Amino acid sequence: MATVELFAIGNALIDQEFRVSDDFLVQENLQKGTMQLCDGETQSALYQHLKATQHYKGQASGGSAANTTVAFSALGGKAFYGCRVGNDDLGEIYLEGLKEAGIQTTAKSISDGVTGTCMVLISEDSERTMQTFLGITAELSATQIDFEPLKTAKWLYIEGYLSTSETARQAVREARQIARAHGVKIALTLSDPAMVQYARAGLDELLDDGVDLLFCNEHEAMMYSQTDNVEDALAKLQTISQITVITRSEKGAVIATPEGKFGVAGRSVKAVDANGAGDAFAGALLYGLTAGFSDQASAELAILISSEVVAHFGPRLALSDYSRLLHNFQKECA
Repeated sequence: MATVELFAIGNALIDQEFRVSDDFLVQENLQKGTMQLCDGETQSALYQHLKATQHYKGQASGGSAANTTVAFSALGGKAFYGCRVGNDDLGEIYLEGLKEAGIQTTAKSISDGVTGTCMVLISEDSERTMQTFLGITAELSATQIDFEPLKTAKWLYIEGYLSTSETARQAVREARQIARAHGVKIALTLSDPAMVQYARAGLDELLDDGVDLLFCNEHEAMMYSQTDNVEDALAKLQTISQITVITRSEKGAVIATPEGKFGVAGRSVKAVDANGAGDAFAGALLYGLTAGFSDQASAELAILISSEVVAHFGPRLALSDYSRLLHNFQKECA
């Protein structure tokens, strides 16, 4: 298989997006801004209620690390995605979407079972709340992943949502060992406040002895570090990561490296849908670092790409939009 620069492992989910009211979230006992796992029957009931009372916005291929990998690939990077889908129509749609984005996968990803789905509920303030039925992706294990491309990659990327699955954590452990043995840098995202709150031990296992690059938003950062401000959170997280990135929505991001700390301002956009924005940020920043951009320029590109995602419904942009935005960014920087 051809050499890749980014080797990512994560869940494979088909998103169903709805515009909802805050009252609906309260009625359904859903914690705004977080992801909640459920069984298929519970999700089916929610879906029917959503279709009857809320505004359906469409279907999209999702999964946190997959969104990151799509951004990385669409900007020009070479990527592989390790995941698990069912041998069903949604699984076929999912893998075809990765293929269209130029992302390498393996036939091992397909197995008997039901492809995972996620109800993505977008509030009027653009905040996303998710209810997820993992389906077969809950059983993601090393047997679905072809680790060969990892040996020559530049980055291993891990999504924090895998913290809830014992078999996925074992797969990540194997991936980390391969990465360390071959000089591949490791990046991880905390993914969601709910993972920090309810799957802390799993996150600790994924982080193991530390990472080279850690992504989180300010809420996740303070929860994980058990601090009440971003500065203290950043200082604590630096003990487990060479580079720590804390995103702050419209306020931009703050980044700590061994050379020092710096901030990047946010961009003013009309926020429509925050779903996938953090994923896009991670993909763009990883692309910038891989392409030889400075830390500052990589972060500025990440702000640009993620802000465009926020301004649209769905977790990803049209593939051509990534290259257009990169071209404009490079012209401005020249």
